Formats: sequence, structure tokens, C-alpha cells
Amino acid sequence: MDDVEKVIAGVFDERADSYDDKPFHHDLTTAIAEFIDLSAVSRVVDLATGTGLMLRALDARTPGLALTGVDISERMLAIAAHALPHASWVLASAASTGLPDASTDLVTCVTALHLMPDKDGVLGECRRLLAPNGRLVTATFSEGGRRPSPSRYLGSAVDHDSFSTQEALRQTMGASGFALARHQRWEDATHIMGLAEFLPH
Repeated sequence: MDDVEKVIAGVFDERADSYDDKPFHHDLTTAIAEFIDLSAVSRVVDLATGTGLMLRALDARTPGLALTGVDISERMLAIAAHALPHASWVLASAASTGLPDASTDLVTCVTALHLMPDKDGVLGECRRLLAPNGRLVTATFSEGGRRPSPSRYLGSAVDHDSFSTQEALRQTMGASGFALARHQRWEDATHIMGLAEFLPH
């Protein structure tokens, strides 16, 4: 874990106990679970899983999936493990999970790519983890809605621009070998999000 990740881990350790209190987090992960095509999915890895809300939403929709959540916040993972004890929880960077090659059908990464200092490393890790015909699904903050500001993360670099439009997503993800397959706009009273599915190419 590098210095920026240590700072971010500390921030989310502090936020962990109240993270699940915000309706936005629940509403968004429910929408993503509905967006995802699970017809050929039996194994899921959720990067920057936090308290595991994404995996909880997928488990509620399709029980029996093999679920693994990865995060750098110990406190977030402790809450996730309590809420969904039959999933696997890994304390690791999203750029270096330690999980086996080609070991999952679906990687998800929700509201986190803008925070990751090594996005190329993270996307390379996604490609490594995906089995043939696997997919990556992301949710990123779009232009026009409320977005977390850099100051909330103690000055760490925050990059929304690389993910805030469909064209930006095509360029950013394309540079790491992913093609945009589907995109859907989701919004609530204050946020505008882009839900996107990518295929390795």
C-alpha cells in the first residue's frame, strides 16, 4: 500500500461506521445489481468494496454467487464481513489483490476509480483477474452532479475527469484494453452517475 492509499484507508476507516447510513449508497448499488447481466456469472470480485454493499445487492438478487470483496480499509471490511459472512474479504490494494489469474467472471468497481492513484495498475489487475468472456462493471461520477471533492480525501489526487463522460470512459478504459459495451445514466436528487460495462479486447 503506497502513501496515498494509506491516507485514503485512514479516511474510510473513520467513515466506516456511518457509511451504510446514506441512502445514496444503497440505492446506487441496487441499481447496479439490476444493470448487471448475471446470466453467465458465478464468481464476482468487487474492488474497493467498502462495507460490501455491492456484493450484498448481488447476493440478494442472485443467491449462490461466489463473492469476493477487496479493500484497503480494515474497518470497512470488518463491517462487510459481519453483514455478509459467507463472502470472502481481502485486505489489499485494487492494483495488487493477490487473487489468482482468470479467477472471476465479473469485476465490479463502484465510486472508486477517481480515487485510485494507479488507475492503469488497477485496470491491468482487472484484466488479469477476468476469465475468458469476463466483464468489468463500473459506476463513476458524471458531469453535472455532486462529486466528492479532493479536500475530503486529505489532499490526495482525485481524478473525476477520466471517467465523467462516455467519451472519457472510452478513452481511459480503452487505453487499458477495455471496450465500452453498455452505458446507463443513473441519478438521484444530487448525484449523476454513469453505470458502464466493459469487455476486454
